[in-house]
Amino acid sequence: MNDTPELETLEGATGDSPVASVIVLHGLGADGRDFVPVAQALDLTAVGAVRFVFPNAPVRPVTINGGYRMRAWYDIVGADLQRREDEAGLRESARAVAALIARERERGVAANRIVLAGFSQGCAMTLLAGLRYPERLAGLAGLSGYLPLAASTAAERSEANRDVPVFLAHGSQDEVVAPARGIASRDALRALGHEVEWHEYPMGHSVCPEEVGALNQWLLRVLGALP
Repeated sequence: MNDTPELETLEGATGDSPVASVIVLHGLGADGRDFVPVAQALDLTAVGAVRFVFPNAPVRPVTINGGYRMRAWYDIVGADLQRREDEAGLRESARAVAALIARERERGVAANRIVLAGFSQGCAMTLLAGLRYPERLAGLAGLSGYLPLAASTAAERSEANRDVPVFLAHGSQDEVVAPARGIASRDALRALGHEVEWHEYPMGHSVCPEEVGALNQWLLRVLGALP
């Protein structure tokens, strides 16, 4: 029996017959529509037609919010994101994200033309699922998030994605995911040999135009449109 949840998605493409896909994972309490404006601000014309996939996380009770049900990739048990991780929820959602990547493969986009990206909880899922995916991806982009299940990353990451490029950006005034958590994630990935492009901006738990511009350039590079 397949216990992997099938995710609802919002999708759009910049042209016919996409040659690349970008899967964007939203943050806690948001939904797939949250990052549509960011995607619309990107200019990936040089890549060719690109499909954007915006999945909705499952609705689940979130402990830190009094058990209120909302869209969440996993439960947040307490403010200490590292010590009390919802491993079961993380792994369940990682399987669902892997299924999305596999679906893009079935639709004709090679794994090395697929970028996984996310914000906050979506960043955590990007790193968790992307590093463990069995085929080489084009890149992983994480905004305002962190590396979950960090202690198991070295043992569990796939050989195929040992050198996958990583883009990480964080606000220096982030009041939700402490900047130190983002920096620690960057350092942990670099220690494992990953090429990590790091950006820090004077903002809170948010996204800024400069960040979108840097992400745009990185996407062009990992998708082969820039040297």
